Formats: sequence, C-alpha cells, structure tokens
Amino acid sequence: MPNGTKYDKILDALQELLKKKNIQTISVSEIAQTAGIGKGSIYYYFPSKDAILEALVKRDYKKPLETAKNLAQQTDMSPFTRMAMIFQACRNSSLEFHIRKNISTPVTAPEEAFIHQKYMSHLISELKPTLTDIIRQGIENGEIHFDRPAALAEIVLIVLAIKLDNTLVPSAPDETEETITGLISLLEKGTENPAGSLNFLRAF
Repeated sequence: MPNGTKYDKILDALQELLKKKNIQTISVSEIAQTAGIGKGSIYYYFPSKDAILEALVKRDYKKPLETAKNLAQQTDMSPFTRMAMIFQACRNSSLEFHIRKNISTPVTAPEEAFIHQKYMSHLISELKPTLTDIIRQGIENGEIHFDRPAALAEIVLIVLAIKLDNTLVPSAPDETEETITGLISLLEKGTENPAGSLNFLRAF
C-alpha cells in the first residue's frame, strides 16, 4: 500500500464524507474536493470509488489485525489462549471500523450490507491464515484434535464477524451470548476438550 500524504488525504476525505452521506451518493469528484486535491490524483492511487472504500477498511483494521497475526508466533502460549486473543481482535476490529459512526443520513439496508460485506470479507480473509496456523500448531502439540484446521478457522471467524459486529444481523445481548456459548461448546466437542474447559473464551 502506498504511503503518502495524498493517499491518506483521499481516505480521510471518504471517511469524512461517509459521516454525512451515503456511499452511493458520494462521487470521486467530491472526494477529491474534500481532500483538496485534483480528481486526476485520485485515479493515480485508486481505479475507483470502491477501491478507496476497500483501502479505508484495510487502514481502519490495520492495528488489530497486525496484533492478531503476531499471535501465530507466540508458540509458548496455549493455542486456546491465542484463539481467545483472536476473538478479542475481532471485537477490536469492530470498534475500529468507525466509518459509519455519527452518520446523520439514514442508511439503507442494501448500503449497510454493502459496507459490512467489505468489512467481513477483509476480516475473515486476513485472520483465517493466522487462526489456521494456531489451530494447526495445537493439533501438532496434541492439544487440539481436529483434521480440518482451515475449515474450523473459517467457521469460527464467520460466526464472530457476524455476531460481534452486530449490524448485518442485529441481535440482543442475550442472543449473542447464546451464539458464542454454542460456538464454544462446538469447539470443545470438536477438539475433544472437556465441557467447560474453554469457557474462558467467553470473557473475550
């Protein structure tokens, strides 16, 4: 990803505009005007408005995702402790994603779905390899008994991305808690760990 003042100004401009307008009504010219640069500069860095939005999502999630990726190297820690920290990274990612924060314009369901599709796609694709590595290490150490680490990682992340974001499929706190409890129960059974042994994951 390029590092430059104009590049960041473009992302800042879109983020600012999203507080006031819907993504569908924002033009590239308006982004350029808000950023204080020429429209041609936009196309030097990005081929489209959609690409700007994707870059903004990546920037907002950079810190928590880097933290999560570093966990793959912490082999002195239990894989489940690191998995719990991945859960926390998911929570942090949801908090970091403040594009829609304080928006004053009503948001339509299709637009909300479009923006959150960007969020979940990036979150799952970035965290899946990390969580897969952690699960695989647990398998090799005999702490986890499961023969499809990548599939398990994807299942966990899909559930967490949807439930912890709580926008695409809004849920009451008790419903979210029930889903997380169910996920932990499945993890315990699927990895052949005693019932209740992974309850500490709920704290994250």
